[in-house]
Amino acid sequence: MQNILLKNGTVINEGVVRTRDILIKGEFIDKIADDISDKNAKVIDLAGKHVLPGVIDDQVHFREPGLTHKGNIASESRAAIAGGITTFMEQPNTNPQTTTIEKLEEKFNMASRSSYANYSFLFGGTNDNLEEIKRLDKNACSGIKLFLGSSTGNMLVDDEKVIESIFRSTDMVISAHCEDEKTIRENMEKYRSRYGDDIPIASHPLIRSTEACYISSSKAIALAKKVGARLHVFHLSTGRETDLFRNDIPLEGKKITAEVCIHHLWFSDEDYKNKGTLIKWNPAVKTAGDREKLWEALLDDRIDVIATDHAPHLLEEKDNAYTKAPSGGPLVQHALPAMLEASLNGKIGLERVVEKMCHNPAKLFQIDKRGYIREGYFADLAVVDLNDTWEVARENIVYKCGWSPFEGNTFRARVTHTFVNGHLAYGNNKFSEERNAKRLTFNRT
Repeated sequence: MQNILLKNGTVINEGVVRTRDILIKGEFIDKIADDISDKNAKVIDLAGKHVLPGVIDDQVHFREPGLTHKGNIASESRAAIAGGITTFMEQPNTNPQTTTIEKLEEKFNMASRSSYANYSFLFGGTNDNLEEIKRLDKNACSGIKLFLGSSTGNMLVDDEKVIESIFRSTDMVISAHCEDEKTIRENMEKYRSRYGDDIPIASHPLIRSTEACYISSSKAIALAKKVGARLHVFHLSTGRETDLFRNDIPLEGKKITAEVCIHHLWFSDEDYKNKGTLIKWNPAVKTAGDREKLWEALLDDRIDVIATDHAPHLLEEKDNAYTKAPSGGPLVQHALPAMLEASLNGKIGLERVVEKMCHNPAKLFQIDKRGYIREGYFADLAVVDLNDTWEVARENIVYKCGWSPFEGNTFRARVTHTFVNGHLAYGNNKFSEERNAKRLTFNRT
């Protein structure tokens, strides 16, 4: 690989915003300084642009194997690099499910052949695979995923003795989808008896309610405290839940952490009127008040990570009555532009965007040499122009499913270049067909 010299970019890293040059040699950042010369390097002038560490998305559903009509590792990782995401952690609810070490390694083999972005996978816990979890090497993958509420590709874990055994049996991060199944079923029966299958979409946050989320997340947190497990609660959606988390200790000292997703920061129940089932997610998008509480918790460090929960479905699948329309939507291409838009609106500083989308996922999952712009680290970089207005439209959507909940939105910031392990994977709306992605490694002793 040819050396690459990035000149005059405004680097955002570890709370500092400063114009710096970055010299990339092979897969790594070789030097960071005010003025670098290298006659053997290809020079890219980034004057007027900002350079961020590549985004690490700790929760995506790329649908391979078994659901590839919706998306696959190649198509969705390609969309990810168009959005400045250089690393993803994919979920286990594929077909077959990733609940054995054999199936986990099969997914790694798939990704090694097709992914445009760095990759790892979460290993799914079930009611009957405790022995397989005990066999799993703690550096093999991102961690364990438990569905404590049912969602796409039902992997519900509802045996409380099994849940406690899993919590006691691993040192890995346990990431949990927290919604109380009993509450959801009772609510669904009530609304189905009234409306049949054609339940108004505005009822979704009443069925998958604040109470359902709080019951489940509070129980999981109480159990984690009881046994000393390392728990990461995925996709918080309610203001009430945010009070369950601490901000009086640094992330490195936390055993219980939280994530919020782009859609819960952007949309509210007021948007169901126009967006309908396109913004049907589990957990549900809730009130504007919940959204503001999530922002407050993100900014005061009760919430540690921003992710996407990217989960594509075809439009014809979404265009169904409430009970038949699947939950989930595509987000990786537009997550960073959405957060940059929030920053331009004064909602969050650029340094905090980088902290929550790049630094903190690397810390939380103990990822080796990624998530920062540092000499000796892998050259995973996202270059953005904060003065390049564009509209999300069908013709510029990269997802295999071909649509976005952001369609029609105008963003003032654009990802112009994405480097994956020193390779220019995406530049000025053009993709390199070369793949230089790697399986994540971890620093877990």
